[in-house]
Amino acid sequence: MSLDIVILAAGQGTRMRSALPKVLHPIAGQSMLGHVIDSARQLQPTSIQVVIGHGAEAVRERLGADDLSFVLQSEQLGTGHAVAQALPTLSADTVLILYGDVPLIEVATLRRLLCKVDPEHLALLTVDLADPTGYGRIIRDDAGVVQAIVEQKDATPAQRKIGEGNTGILALPRARLADWMARLSNRNAQGEYYLTDVIAMAVADGLVVATETAQDAMEVQGANDRIQLAELERHYQWRAARQLMSQGVTLRDPARLDVRGAVTVGRDVLIDINVILEGCVVIEDNVSIGPNCVIKNSTLRRGAIVNANSHLDGAELGEGSDCGPFARLRPGTLLGPRAHVGNFVELKNAVLGEGAKAGHLSYLGDAQIGARTNIGAGSITCNYDGANKFLTVLGEDVFIGSNSALVAPVTLGDGATTGAGSVITGNVPASTLAVSRAKQRNIDGWQRPLKIQK
Repeated sequence: MSLDIVILAAGQGTRMRSALPKVLHPIAGQSMLGHVIDSARQLQPTSIQVVIGHGAEAVRERLGADDLSFVLQSEQLGTGHAVAQALPTLSADTVLILYGDVPLIEVATLRRLLCKVDPEHLALLTVDLADPTGYGRIIRDDAGVVQAIVEQKDATPAQRKIGEGNTGILALPRARLADWMARLSNRNAQGEYYLTDVIAMAVADGLVVATETAQDAMEVQGANDRIQLAELERHYQWRAARQLMSQGVTLRDPARLDVRGAVTVGRDVLIDINVILEGCVVIEDNVSIGPNCVIKNSTLRRGAIVNANSHLDGAELGEGSDCGPFARLRPGTLLGPRAHVGNFVELKNAVLGEGAKAGHLSYLGDAQIGARTNIGAGSITCNYDGANKFLTVLGEDVFIGSNSALVAPVTLGDGATTGAGSVITGNVPASTLAVSRAKQRNIDGWQRPLKIQK
């Protein structure tokens, strides 16, 4: 069975009170529409058609890709009208309708739905709700067979008591779609062309409407305002937390974790409160992450420790290494096995060899640092001359005295030492002490300035 997917994403979202198109508002760091597209791709369709309207250019710019086609709905005249705009581009046996502001839809749910569609059956996704206000109601006959969908504003008082709601997500045979689209009418309270009217047409034409029920009401919840957006965010995070815990992660508080990307974890991982995992993050066995840390596009090898309030972006921590508290590891940072980075240390494009240490208050940029080398407090690499970056190379077992400035390009051989407070501008041979500072003078009888009385 070939499949075309149509994603309706043309709405303005006035209740968001935002210049940003509604479908571009983020859940877990990715736009709502982006989540829906990701789910659609997992179904391996023949095509994905995204119907856009308000903010069309912004949507194209943000999400354009070779496997997406964008269809413009210049006037928003209802869901049926939106699908009709995509109709000329459809060629597969089955058409699946999704919504750009329903980001948590599960791929497994969609697969179950698609199993129920064939030339004689539509497949409709419904949801059972204690309070179905705002949802179209599923109208069934005495035998339980679906007859129609009635929108909230067109429903009678008796119909409004029905708890089974329409999610809007349905799969239908393409061969019938053109005829149904041509027969749609806007004679209703909204003056719009409802896609839901297709259900009654299909029944009249002798088709059977098969239904699948969403197991989780939140997966079919849309976001029309920022309150609903926040509710979806929390549900997404709770779902992500449960998945991590099922894989062997201990979360000190599952409600205080944010996942904003793809996370791979090993066993016996410990994550404290208020941690953000963003982008592509790999966490191996026995890793510990302290509170208030941000880990972005980074890899933490077995037994690594990230202490509180540290920020990692594009970094790799080697086996048994540690950093923080209050460490910042920027892109290109690599800590070798058992390397140590302490508090208020920043690294960028820097490699620390096995067992190397930078304990506190240092900046190391564009540096290659050998095994067991020790960086004293307050030491920095001066890697930038205002126009170009230069490399600092430290061999193995180097000792950098506190408050040293290493002016790149510069190389220090194995076992070299710098005296505290030195400014190193030239290469230092192996096993050599380099001292570069003014000679101390003691001035007898010196008087401190006195404050002028006013």
